[in-house]
Amino acid sequence: MGARTGPHRIFVGTYTKGASRGIYSVTLDAATGALGAPELAAEAPNPTFLALSPNREFLYAVCAGPAWASSFQVDPSSPRLLPLQQSAPGDGPTPCHIAIDRTGRVGVAANYHLGLAAAFPLGADGSIGPARVVAHTGRGPHPSRQTAPHVHSTNIDPDNRFAIVCDLGLDRIYTYSIDRDAVALAPGTPPFISTAPGAGPRHLAFGRTGRRAYAINELGNTVVAYDYDPVGGRLAPRQTVSVLPAGYSGDAGAAEVAIHPNGRFLYGSCRGPDILAVFAVEGASGSLSPVEIVPCGGKGPRHFSISPDGNWLVCAHQDSDTLCAFQVDGDSGRLHRVPGTVSVPMPVCALFLG
Repeated sequence: MGARTGPHRIFVGTYTKGASRGIYSVTLDAATGALGAPELAAEAPNPTFLALSPNREFLYAVCAGPAWASSFQVDPSSPRLLPLQQSAPGDGPTPCHIAIDRTGRVGVAANYHLGLAAAFPLGADGSIGPARVVAHTGRGPHPSRQTAPHVHSTNIDPDNRFAIVCDLGLDRIYTYSIDRDAVALAPGTPPFISTAPGAGPRHLAFGRTGRRAYAINELGNTVVAYDYDPVGGRLAPRQTVSVLPAGYSGDAGAAEVAIHPNGRFLYGSCRGPDILAVFAVEGASGSLSPVEIVPCGGKGPRHFSISPDGNWLVCAHQDSDTLCAFQVDGDSGRLHRVPGTVSVPMPVCALFLG
């Protein structure tokens, strides 16, 4: 990955149940990995998960309230975000995940508590149009976590044709084709693939070639490698690996999964043991082999992001109200902790602007 001269900027989504006031901005020194003091970028109610438009001109956040998302204009020279269209605060369950397609004109989002996925149009000015919603039905085997559908993430495939939707409550990963004329989600053929019972698929990442996908399972604490057919949006399981340290038997909940920009390594986070697991990705098959498991640097690693140049990983610890950084070895995939942490109340998502 190429060298960067100026600092990276990171936007941090949070829960505003306590001291947080919304979305925060943090810089990362491109030479040392040191994180700067957080600054409030925009006030918003529970702006948990964040996504950028392809041109990085707009930031979208799922927020508390009846709307599926709020939008902000990004000023690349300032930590502030300009509110464009904000969800009014409300008592309904907040959506939990959002993704933007590669045209920047369609957003897809997930609502965990209501078991819903939605597609909505995005204007060239950052405006958000009415959503078309699909509802899941059923339950899974877990007695408390799978009593209903729980849509946990919506992901756009690399060819920009399908939305791949993880439902933790049903042990299913759904495929929806994106109807751009109607801005709606249409069921794929088949409409879903089932995971192992009680696995709880949470988030998903595509490999660099777009022919492999990797889902992290919150309840099973595993990552499943899938072959991906971009013509039909179909997934076929290839391999399952654990993200837990050897011999660990305590409470655990896997959270985030990401592929390094060079395509050679996969990273997963897990709460409970509070670790980051690193795997090498075999080039031809996409199969995974373990590299290392390291302490995440805080408590409750809800989310992490890798810088676009591949040199840094920033982890958000919801339960210790902190962020920390790691230097990434692009040859081995190994992580080297950068000393120090910064305080952000209940961070849920850390998103590199550039």
